Amino acid sequence: MQVLIIGASRGLGLEFVRQYRADGACVTATARDAAGLERLRALGATAFELDVAGEPDAGALSRSLDRGPYDIVVHNAGVYGPRTQGLQTPSREEFDLVMHTNLLGAMRVLPSLAAALAPGARVALLSSRMGSIGLRSSSSGWLYRASKAALNSVLKDAALEWQGRALCVALHPGWVRTDMGGSGAEIDAATSVAGMRRVIGGLSADDHGAFFDWSGARLAW
Repeated sequence: MQVLIIGASRGLGLEFVRQYRADGACVTATARDAAGLERLRALGATAFELDVAGEPDAGALSRSLDRGPYDIVVHNAGVYGPRTQGLQTPSREEFDLVMHTNLLGAMRVLPSLAAALAPGARVALLSSRMGSIGLRSSSSGWLYRASKAALNSVLKDAALEWQGRALCVALHPGWVRTDMGGSGAEIDAATSVAGMRRVIGGLSADDHGAFFDWSGARLAW
């Protein structure tokens, strides 16, 4: 099985690499810096440097995709941004970082993926329940929420484009004890990723273009 993880420097992305490698999968993964690349290679993954928030490095992305065709693709790259309460206007720098990483990064990578997908591939974008409009009950972190709501829109468009070719879903990893989630979060990265891998592995045609949490529960947009 060939697996591609975009954004695997640490946290959930690194845990995806660890678990897929433990199952014997051939894993290609990207990281933003030398330290991240070292961690990936130590797990036996083929690693390439790629910063989805920066200017696109067509060469690095091409080298990553050339390792395919991929049976599973997980786009994990993301940042939280300012931890606001209420309607606090983000700075231009904050807006650019969050939107470039969480949204533009996926919009740069996805078009390049088409030729690298194996027949029946599974493509998962790591979103967040915070991006759900129907489930929303708080305005905290509204920039992050906006970026994930927009990412969900991108997922739906990818699902339309790849109908019959790949199964595409958005995934909420839960509130996870990572650098983003903090030490007081509900679950650890290993539990979250194991759950998301079960969701990815169990997808059927009826799940195409849907939004799930790590336990397999379907979420409202």
